[in-house]
Amino acid sequence: MKQQLDKRFVKLIFGLKQSLSRGHRELITATSVAFCVLLLHSIGLLQSLELAALDQFFRLRPNELPEERITLVVIDEAYLKEVGSWPIPDRKIAQLLQKLNVHKPRAIGLDIYRNLPVEPGNQELRDTYKSMPNLIGIELLANDKNVSVSPPLGLNKDQVGFNNVLYDLDGKVRRSLLYWHVKSQVHESFALKLALLYLKSENITPTKAKNNPEYLQLGKATFTRFEAKDGAYVGADDRGYQLLTNFPKPKCQGSSKELCSFRHVSMRDVLADKVQENLIKDRIILIGSTAPSLQDFAFIPYSSSLMSTAKPIPGIQLQAYFVSELISSALSGRPLLKVWPDLVEDLWIFIWSYLGSVTTWRIRHATRGLFSILFSCFVLTLSTYLAFLYGWWIPLIPSLFSFGSSAIWMTSHIAHMQEEWKRSKEFLHHVINTIPDPIFVKNEQHQWIVLNDAYSRFIGYPNKFLIEKSDYDFFPKHEADVFRQQDDLVFRTQQPQEHEEEFTNADGQTYQIATKRSLHKDSAGNFFLVGVIRDITQRKLMEEQLKRTAAELFRSNSELRLKEDHLRYLAYHDPLTGLSNRKFFAEQLYESLHWAQHNNLLLGLLFIDLDGFKQVNDTLGHETGDRLLMTIARRLSNSLRTSDTVSRLGGDEFTVILRAIPNVQVAAKVAEKILINISKPIVLDGYAIKVSASIGISVYPYNSQDSETLMKQADAAMYHAKRLGKNRYEFA
Repeated sequence: MKQQLDKRFVKLIFGLKQSLSRGHRELITATSVAFCVLLLHSIGLLQSLELAALDQFFRLRPNELPEERITLVVIDEAYLKEVGSWPIPDRKIAQLLQKLNVHKPRAIGLDIYRNLPVEPGNQELRDTYKSMPNLIGIELLANDKNVSVSPPLGLNKDQVGFNNVLYDLDGKVRRSLLYWHVKSQVHESFALKLALLYLKSENITPTKAKNNPEYLQLGKATFTRFEAKDGAYVGADDRGYQLLTNFPKPKCQGSSKELCSFRHVSMRDVLADKVQENLIKDRIILIGSTAPSLQDFAFIPYSSSLMSTAKPIPGIQLQAYFVSELISSALSGRPLLKVWPDLVEDLWIFIWSYLGSVTTWRIRHATRGLFSILFSCFVLTLSTYLAFLYGWWIPLIPSLFSFGSSAIWMTSHIAHMQEEWKRSKEFLHHVINTIPDPIFVKNEQHQWIVLNDAYSRFIGYPNKFLIEKSDYDFFPKHEADVFRQQDDLVFRTQQPQEHEEEFTNADGQTYQIATKRSLHKDSAGNFFLVGVIRDITQRKLMEEQLKRTAAELFRSNSELRLKEDHLRYLAYHDPLTGLSNRKFFAEQLYESLHWAQHNNLLLGLLFIDLDGFKQVNDTLGHETGDRLLMTIARRLSNSLRTSDTVSRLGGDEFTVILRAIPNVQVAAKVAEKILINISKPIVLDGYAIKVSASIGISVYPYNSQDSETLMKQADAAMYHAKRLGKNRYEFA
């Protein structure tokens, strides 16, 4: 179990390492492209394209519900010709305001500059101003060109809002102003004042946002302040309190396509009492010009299309867009246009750059790769469009540019790799065909890409059947598993490896082979594995034969050693008792004397003869006598140290060599112990037999310094003990 877990862990680590190795190239490409795109984005080279894409999203968005809260009272070219002068006299404006106020609108916005009196009727107009607290006029605050227009004469300053418009570099309006500071004095915009008048009836007043006190909270909407680098903008003018305008797209309500976004009536019809009351009551009324001769027009995202000429909208309609957005956001929570933080946008661009490189690298088929790229671009465009519908402006052009650039870069790299791969294959095929050993070349997918003729002959299949196939297609699974394991080891370590394996050819014949594998890399960074095979079947057979021969020789030698050991045992041991015999005793005595002499030690020699043994033999038989001798031999062995030697000289005679004794008393104690052990009764075949022994003791160097003399003296001492009554010991 542990081995299986270890193997799985190694495979996991190897797979992770391979993935990181492959992703290294993709990550470098994605990072490089993303850096370049972000650099272009930061200096504004992609700004115009991104703004154009935003405009296209505005044009593609679905129509919203008709705007029933705003009505435009327009001064068209026909009415100007009828009046015959511009500005329109104050009396006409006063009459218009009085007619409108009769039907009780919530707010009236006069989007016409009235900073100078236009007689007749100036005093009448001033009196009308005073009677209409729901009237808002306009002024133009000083701009970069130091141009300004004063508010209407006689109108309260709280009833005046500025109508300054912010233009982008392409001349379009995509932002609106809520507040502007002039000499530390705060001014509110014309659209904001009208919206606040309308919302006041809904009990909605401006407050500070909870999440950021610097932002305006109006009903359900928090108005995030525009900054110079929001969205596609680079270094834009962000003075004042600006908003990215999420222009509404109300359904068209009339046959005229010029002003289909809002209800509109002409000034002539209002003065002639031809306008229905429901188009004025509880609404915001905006009064302004649509006459081309006055040139009060602006371009917004809806102004142009891909296939037609751009059409500007009147300034009064632009203000209607601003007012409508403010009211809809406050009342119904209509999404405002927001942007991501810079870091999130940069990460988004990098992700698409990485996806471009990964998609192209992983899908190397031309048709599938092109389809995948087109599909990814569609997904990116669709996702940013859907996000736009929910009020998020996500960078599309930088993302598309980074995705496409990564894909192109990786495509060119793949083409270079494939060309180098082709050259490498041709070179390898030319080289390996000159080598007689079977050789194969595999790619990182473990497929054969180059094989020499020797390999094809060895495996037994034509070359064309093997190319781009793997080991599992032709070999038994247990063999293919070994090949794959060894290949992975070389790919992982990038070190040459040699391994002995089994190899079954097309005829089912199994060979023993030695395969040397090594990893090679071409100039494009392609890795491929080269394997050289040697047939070692005959060598293995010879090795097996040699092993069997060696095993047979080892067995024969072992038997000879056993026989030799047995013969040696027989030569030096008594066959009855197993004790050492006379020959072994003589050799041991000689060596022991030499060792005692060299180390200046005492040595004791005991000569033992049994008392009454002949009577046992005569009475109970020789078999019982032999068993008695075997018992006596065991008792003698148990009475001695392991360093002492007991021997049987023959019959009932035994000797004991006591090595390295400190004094002669030790020899006497050993003799006493032996006498006690021997004299104990021995039960054989139901008979209790009791024998004793007579022991003679000689000591080196006191009695003699040679073995023969020591032996004679011990023998003589033994006979002396017998004469003195047996079952005793005597010293020489």
